[in-house]
Order: sequence, then structure tokens, then C-alpha cells
Amino acid sequence: MTLIDLTRTLDPEDMNLLPEPVRPMARVLVPDIEYVSPKSGGRDTMCALFGCTPEDLPEGEGWGEENVSLSSHIGTHVDAPLHYGTTCEGKPARTITDIEPGELFCEGMVLDLREKCRPGEGITTDALGAAIEETGRSVQAGDALLLRTGQEAYGLGDPEIFSYPGMTRAGTLFLAEQGAKVLGTDALGWDRPFVVMAQAFHETHDSGEIWDGHFAGRDREVFIVQQLTNLAALPATGFKVGFFPIKLARASAAPARVIAFVD
Repeated sequence: MTLIDLTRTLDPEDMNLLPEPVRPMARVLVPDIEYVSPKSGGRDTMCALFGCTPEDLPEGEGWGEENVSLSSHIGTHVDAPLHYGTTCEGKPARTITDIEPGELFCEGMVLDLREKCRPGEGITTDALGAAIEETGRSVQAGDALLLRTGQEAYGLGDPEIFSYPGMTRAGTLFLAEQGAKVLGTDALGWDRPFVVMAQAFHETHDSGEIWDGHFAGRDREVFIVQQLTNLAALPATGFKVGFFPIKLARASAAPARVIAFVD
């Protein structure tokens, strides 16, 4: 069995790659990490704790430590239903700690949409249906559907990463009605880019243009996973995938290590 990591690395140095207009949303892209070195801060802390000197420590070093500040929606993360609102299917929406681990260990399918969608536009149900058919397997209850839109080719320094194909309400409900429980994408977001949705709303005054892909999760419970990577390493079907979010009490999401298990 081969384990394939589908998780984006979180690196504070990525802040230097972000264009200025994107900096306000940096909290969901870049962590704030204070690195405490064994040669300095870690050494000093241990000397104070034990009442020793650096000469008492191996090669004069203490421990390494990091102090991390990040959003629950940073990087590769799992959205719990609470992210879409306080109710889901007419009941109180579940938090990330309400989701059982078994619900996040699923049969996986990769839907190759690279030739079926366009940057900044909604992914159609026809495109989703065709991609499912091309896998040669029907969706089973509880499956994880991973959308490969081609966005994994871009890093945070590439302008293309911010103009991604996104999901609409119709597309989200279409996948949920097939039986899928976990819906993942290699794009930064699940919906169309915010600037696209905002423009559509101001042109039409239709509130259905606002975050409609996520808000569909109020009607059908799904767990949305964003910022996946390495989908090119997966077969279309025949693998399991585990989504392992940090256990953050009462949270609407959590960063996750996502691993595919391929025979």
C-alpha cells in the first residue's frame, strides 16, 4: 500500500509571495509561526527551568519549539456543517468535533475537470456528471469526491491560483444527491472566487449568488475540503482517503492532514 499526502504545506515564508490585494485574507493561507531554536530560546528556557547552564545540556542545546497562530480554515482543512450556518437539514449544525473519524475515512474518487471548467466560473452539473462517468464507477453513499480542476499546478506566488473554477449551489447539491459525503477540491475555495460572486450579486441583486456552493450545505450535510494538492498522483478510483482534522472543540473547521491509501 502506498500513502500519498494530499496536504498543502503551511509556511510563514509564503507571506512574501502574496500580492498586496490578497494580504487581508492571509490568515487562511499563511500561518504565523514563532520558531524557538534549541541553540537560543529553547536552551534559555531549559536553563531557567532546571537551574542549569548551557554546559549541562547536550552540545549546549535545549529543545526546539514553535508558537503557532492560525485560522481554523487555513490551508488544507475540513469544513464542518457549522461553517455554513447554525442549522443543517433542519437540525443544529455539527462542529468539527461532532464528526466521527469513520465519516472522514472513505472510498475516494478523483473527478478530472481540467478540460471541463474555466477559471473564475462555476462548474456545471453536466461537467460533474461527465467526470463521474469517466471514472467508470458510480458514487456510493459516504464517498469522498475530489475535484481536480488543475489548480494544484499553482503556488501562492502565481496569480492564476486566485482565479479558480468554483462550485455552485446546483453543483454541490448534485454531488450530495449522488451520495457523496466529503467534497474536496484542489482550489483555494469551494465556491467561485469572492470577487466573481460579489460582481454577480451587484449586477443581479440575486442573493443566490452569495457563497451559494457553501450555503448548499445547509440543506444537505456535506464536509467540504479545500486546498488539496497532489491529486495527479491518484488513480480515478480504487483508493481510500483519510481526512484527519485537528480536534478543535466546537469549531466550524480545522486544518487537516489528508492522506490517500492506494493499493
